[in-house]
Amino acid sequence: MIGERVKELRSARGLSLRDLASQAGVSATLLSQIERSVTDPSLETVRRLASVFDESISSLFSDAAPPSVWISRPGERSLLTAPKGQVGYERLTPGNGQLEVLRAVLRPGQTSAEEPRGHESTECVYVVAGALVAQVAGIDYLVNGGESISFDSRLPHRYMNRSQAPTEIILSVTPPNP
Repeated sequence: MIGERVKELRSARGLSLRDLASQAGVSATLLSQIERSVTDPSLETVRRLASVFDESISSLFSDAAPPSVWISRPGERSLLTAPKGQVGYERLTPGNGQLEVLRAVLRPGQTSAEEPRGHESTECVYVVAGALVAQVAGIDYLVNGGESISFDSRLPHRYMNRSQAPTEIILSVTPPNP
């Protein structure tokens, strides 16, 4: 699905694989694999591609308007990975350009990114189970199961599981933004 959309956007803009790869800071080989659905892009790659196309992240997952009613089923969800494959996210929303909802499970010691980063959105993270450290603007916030944290995601941030058990989270971002 995302591969077809990337190819469609690339072709519509008259870009070769190499042109797009250069602008997005990824390899042409990776882009070819994404377009052929051989591999899934990381979240960082999706952000870079969305930025080159001047599109929302969610727009890369659909070539049509999202349905009025959509059911998210395990095993049928699109998957995103954080930079360097650190955390895998399941898309719980179809992507309408206004809201992105993701589910992730962080293993003990796992982080969402090596370094905190910010982007133009608002985020809310609900901890379903376990304990999460949300590092926002250099401050660590402990968020336990049943609790949530919301913040201006322009502030550099990342998520960490410093516990000895898996941590399950639901992450909402509005609007989705590269």
